[in-house]
Amino acid sequence: MTDHPAQSFVRTDLVPERPAPITTTGFFAFLRTRLLNSPGNVLLTVVGVVLLWFIIVPTIRFLLVDAVWEGTDRTSCLAADAGQSIGACWPFVQAKITQFIYGFYPEPERWRVNLTFLLAAVLLLPLLVPRLPAKGLNAGVFFIAFPVVAFFLLHGGGVSGFGVKWTAGFLSSFADGLGNVGQQLATSGEGSGVGPVLQLTGHAVAWIGDVVNFLAWPLVRLRDWLQNSDQPVWYDFACTAVSVSLLLFLLNGAFRTGWRTLLTSLMAFLCAGAVMAVMHLDRGGLPVVDTRLWGGLLVTLVVSVTGIVSSIPVGIALALGRRATIPLIRIFSVAFIEFWRGVPLITVLFFATYMLPLFLPGDFTVDGLVRVLIGIALFAGAYNAEVIRGGLAAIPRGQAEAANALGLSYWKTTGLIVMPQALRHVIPGLVNSFIALFKDTSLVSIVALFDLLGSLRATFADPTWATPTTLFTGFAFTGIIYFVFCFGMSRYSLFVEHRLNPDRQS
Repeated sequence: MTDHPAQSFVRTDLVPERPAPITTTGFFAFLRTRLLNSPGNVLLTVVGVVLLWFIIVPTIRFLLVDAVWEGTDRTSCLAADAGQSIGACWPFVQAKITQFIYGFYPEPERWRVNLTFLLAAVLLLPLLVPRLPAKGLNAGVFFIAFPVVAFFLLHGGGVSGFGVKWTAGFLSSFADGLGNVGQQLATSGEGSGVGPVLQLTGHAVAWIGDVVNFLAWPLVRLRDWLQNSDQPVWYDFACTAVSVSLLLFLLNGAFRTGWRTLLTSLMAFLCAGAVMAVMHLDRGGLPVVDTRLWGGLLVTLVVSVTGIVSSIPVGIALALGRRATIPLIRIFSVAFIEFWRGVPLITVLFFATYMLPLFLPGDFTVDGLVRVLIGIALFAGAYNAEVIRGGLAAIPRGQAEAANALGLSYWKTTGLIVMPQALRHVIPGLVNSFIALFKDTSLVSIVALFDLLGSLRATFADPTWATPTTLFTGFAFTGIIYFVFCFGMSRYSLFVEHRLNPDRQS
């Protein structure tokens, strides 16, 4: 064996310095690796920079650099008087900002609009923050109580009755309608070949009307007694609260499990009574402001928010109905969806505003704004139905089969297992529909409702601010408002998607 000198595995001198590695982070690394890493990307980057230069620079010059910020009339926004190129005429926006927000809403009553906006923000913001507690109570107040309060704040007026009066009036009108239809059928059958059939049908319909009238007689007598009392509204309110609370108590297990429902119902009616007392709804309430005076951002938010909120349950019902096993429900859902998707929104608005009153009884009227809201809700609901149906189709059948194996009913399976997963999958599609609906509110101007764009166009008729840049300034301002709302909905939807994604990183 030969002896080898022992070798040390510990270095006794420093490693020679090497050049620094190429930076892969930072702004210059982004340019090198993403924008300038190939001839094609270099060309696209140059073209993009040129386009941005020709778009962004003139926009900034018009909106900020060359803009006029002070003035009292059109003379301050004229190039001849300024001696230089004139950009946006912001004094015009400052002078017309109240009209953009309130439309023609009476100035002494605009505090009601401000209060409505404040209540909406106070109730909506906690609902959007995931970590805050009492989501169920907050949602109930926002979606059920707030619309009623907002209606009486914005429209004004009071209530002359409550559940007893409304139910008795509906049943009486329904019975009278059946009686009139029955008489017309019996009369039209005289002297014709199918006369006996029509007469028999007419008598049957009239008899049903008499039965409804007989069943409603105690309620009508109670209504008449309440109206003749010294406090008809409050007595009617008390009767309605007791009746509804007892009914819910019995339907939810009575003495075994219905106490919580009973207390919840009584607390809800107590809060409603407090609101009625504060707003003096039993004594006429606030002064009535006709919806034809509403306008601006107020109408845009009312139409869009009402359409978005009300179209969700309509879409869910239609989506479930289209997947139903009962042929009649499925056929009705398919026909409803295809009809409303097959006509443009302008046609829906025109029909709801001008044609629908022709089909209503002479003594029955519906406010023009309410007709528009109903039409938009049904229109948007038909589109949302197909979006939700796509989410339902993406859920494996095994989810429902496993729930059925555990003994869950159809409604519990749908409400607790299938529908939450389906809605999570269709958030992008639903938010896309919401954004489109928010922008489509501008179409209500065709039926004489002044939304934000309608109020803007109305301001152009003012000769005090007639300048070459007024038109562009107004549309730029409203465009910024639309962008803020739509961009906010888009970013919040991304936040919700990330939060509900089970595969997201913690």
